[in-house]
Amino acid sequence: MAAAAAAGWFWLWGWGRRCPGRPGLPGPGPGPITRLLFLLLLGPVTADITDGNSEHLKREHSLIKPYQGVGSSSTLFWDFQGSTILTSQYLRLTPDERSKEGSIWNHLPCFLKDWEMHVHFKVHGAGKKNLHGDGIALWYTRDRMVPGPVFGSKDNFHGLAIFLDTYPNDETTERVFPYISVMVNNGSLSYDHSKDGRWTELAGCTADLRNRNHDTFLAVRYSRGRLTVMTDLEDKNEWKNCIDITGVRLPTGYYFGASAGTGDLSDNHDIISMKLFQLMVEHTPDEENIDWTKIEPSVNFLKSPKDNVDDPTGNFRSGPLTGWRVFLLLLCALLGIIVCAVVGAVVFQKRQERNKRFY
Repeated sequence: MAAAAAAGWFWLWGWGRRCPGRPGLPGPGPGPITRLLFLLLLGPVTADITDGNSEHLKREHSLIKPYQGVGSSSTLFWDFQGSTILTSQYLRLTPDERSKEGSIWNHLPCFLKDWEMHVHFKVHGAGKKNLHGDGIALWYTRDRMVPGPVFGSKDNFHGLAIFLDTYPNDETTERVFPYISVMVNNGSLSYDHSKDGRWTELAGCTADLRNRNHDTFLAVRYSRGRLTVMTDLEDKNEWKNCIDITGVRLPTGYYFGASAGTGDLSDNHDIISMKLFQLMVEHTPDEENIDWTKIEPSVNFLKSPKDNVDDPTGNFRSGPLTGWRVFLLLLCALLGIIVCAVVGAVVFQKRQERNKRFY
């Protein structure tokens, strides 16, 4: 009985083990609230999840074996650029050579409000510790096929980027590399390579993803303003939480892509598959009436990225105090004063009673 109940919770939560014997990663589970409650209750993820059934897989936004167009500069639904080459087993964004850049971009814009991307990738090379670089970027952006300095793609982008950074350019950093981070941009922010994007990072985690002797996977889920990034890097057939933030606003009609770059140091950066799943999520009538193509990429617990242009550090600053914020601050201050007054009165009265006993 208890086992059956636990199995039910595992299924409801939606994240967990990949299905044994199946290529790649399974499909998405239900909404984020159930997953959050279960994560708080049980901690590590050890659950079976759905098997990526075909009705939720969006093939027009996915790259899956067997690849079509091996040896050409494009395949079905995808364009290649730079040093990218396509073989029968993998798509190599960069070889283990210096000063290379490559990318792959989906032909079609994605108009899904809620989605989940599973990426099977491999980063490997001959370089020893701290003598390799630079890493892979996964994109959901307005512009596509524009080369640039950010892991082989353009800076000041509009949309979402997930960076799998393998080399610490900032010698003073306390972060342990390889490091996965997330950035949301409306075109006004510049990615600072010298600081490994620290000033524009929303969240991140350390991830030992390089030169593994087994398959490595990453999953990105966006639903109802919540962005979740999870990894499977230990060959344990289960997800590990990396990033989980709310308040993210992304428009529809952007393009999925992946890019990589090398500089003085290098690595092979390979993509084996990219699978996009549609999440079946109900929205309110008000949400359905929104023109999702007009939304500006933003995160609501921060000021809009364009408001940070005058900040010399490029760091996010706190937003202005609105009327509601002022009211809440004053209310908290008033409650604090009342509590202190009551405590003080009780303490004073007890001291008075104690002093009377000595007369």
